[in-house]
Formats: sequence, structure tokens, C-alpha cells
Amino acid sequence: MEIYLIRHTKTVAQTGLCYGRTDLEVGDDFLAEAKKIKTKLPEFENSCVIYSSPLQRCQKLASYFGNANLIDERLQELDFGDWENCLFDDLPSEDVANWTENFVTCSPPNGESFSNLVQRVDEFWQMLLSQNTQTVFIVTHAGVIRALLAIILQLPLKNAFQFQVDYGSVHKLRYVDGYTYVAYLNH
Repeated sequence: MEIYLIRHTKTVAQTGLCYGRTDLEVGDDFLAEAKKIKTKLPEFENSCVIYSSPLQRCQKLASYFGNANLIDERLQELDFGDWENCLFDDLPSEDVANWTENFVTCSPPNGESFSNLVQRVDEFWQMLLSQNTQTVFIVTHAGVIRALLAIILQLPLKNAFQFQVDYGSVHKLRYVDGYTYVAYLNH
């Protein structure tokens, strides 16, 4: 199975906005970005399965690749709870510092920790591996991609943010005979 992890394109978010589950619209350059991403992917075939986060910034890109998209709630970005749609500079600095130092187990108020995100993403991953699919596109978010890479490589979760995950980036995995290979990252 060939698996392409695809981060959504840029959004309309202003710099410094805390958003995970906030359902932001894509930016003005969506079409140009989507065309560029498509050149990094194999030709879409009917045997290809496209999974998407339910958020519109992912669904719009998934729909650009093909019409038969499977929406999966587990592919949503980290839930920042009360911090959603707030500027980081407007949040209590000591709370943000504590979360930054302990993001694996600490969650923003009424949000989720990174380990919670990893747990739901791992459930999705195990389901995916049980499928008999040749090619899979997963249109999702940076946090989900980092979580998947940490799961696959069995990394300590605190190291997951060492992966650079650009907007519109493609990360290719290959699952063969019960083993996952990383073909390339952040392409």
C-alpha cells in the first residue's frame, strides 16, 4: 500500500492565531497550491482511496483530487479548547509556556493533549492497515501527520514536532508485508 499524507493548503488565519478545530476557509491561493500538490501525487485512479479531516480546509483539497472522499473525525487537528480562534499573544503567557513544555500530556483548557490526538490517530492507522487498498491519500493537518510519523517510527511523542510539515506538503509511506517504510517527507 502506498500512503500519501497531505497537509492542507494555507488558510485565511492571521499570523499567531491558535486554531486546530476552528473551521477556517482556505486562502486566496488555494487553486495554485492545489495544482502544485497534485503534481507531487500519482495519477488518481478509481482504486485510490481518499481520507479527509472533516474540516473544510482539508475537504476542499480532498475534493480537488477526487469525488469519493471518506471523512474521518480522527483526522482532525488538535483541539485547542478555549484557546481556539484566539491569538497566542492574548493568552496567559504562563499557561502557554506550561502547555509548550508539557504538550504531550497537558491540554489547553477544555482541549486535548497531544497524547490524546495520538491515540485517536493510532486508531485510524490500525484501521487503515487492515484495509486492502493499493493507494491512499490522507488529507489532514500538521499535528496528525506528526502523530502518524511518531507512531510509525516509535518515537517519543515529545520528538514529533521535530518534523517539518509545510502547508501543502506531501509525505509518502509504503506499507509492505507488515512493515511501514518512509519513502520521503515534506515534499
